[in-house]
Amino acid sequence: MELRWDERGLIVVVAQDHLTGEVRMVAWMNREALAATRECGFATFFSRSRGKLWQKGETSRNRLKVHGIAADCDGDTLLLSVEPEGPSCHTGRASCFFQSPEGEPRDPAPTLLALQAVIAARASSSAEKSYTRALLDGGAPQIGEKLREEAAELADAIAEESAERVAAESADVLFHLLVGLEARQIPFREVLRELARRAGTSGHAEKAARKDGGAGPQQV
Repeated sequence: MELRWDERGLIVVVAQDHLTGEVRMVAWMNREALAATRECGFATFFSRSRGKLWQKGETSRNRLKVHGIAADCDGDTLLLSVEPEGPSCHTGRASCFFQSPEGEPRDPAPTLLALQAVIAARASSSAEKSYTRALLDGGAPQIGEKLREEAAELADAIAEESAERVAAESADVLFHLLVGLEARQIPFREVLRELARRAGTSGHAEKAARKDGGAGPQQV
């Protein structure tokens, strides 16, 4: 595809977390910035105010490691699939998008990340008023029991219930999984990272790796 640079020789660039899908920031590139990004592997943009190239994180060290570059259907916008090394906004927030056009707080995080944040917040609430806090207080035994219960209900739904029930039971499993991760202080992105690491490996290799005591690649 031939890219459509504007009259200044620039193109809009959107940086998206390659694991979570979260949009981290928007900037501009010229041809030199795109070439530099491809060469060094980290997002390099063109500063319109300073009139020069700048690598994201060159002073803060909050770089964006680029996993892939895609152009939109019109060729006038680029999408960087990135691994963020820290916050992407100069305010210290993970994403530059955190408020409405009217300036009101807004969290546009993907659903699972938003749910993980809610679960983390519930950890400091009262167990009498919060089911999540009650689970966390119960520790691994109670969380594990609920996970086994919800997984069994999902298995039954997959076997003989409606698509709506399968979706509902799947949501229950995911919720309790996130509670378990919170109990262990493991970010959900680490689960996504492991899935990404396994991608492209056959199910036969996965079974063999598990027999050998390894984590195992993803079945495909």
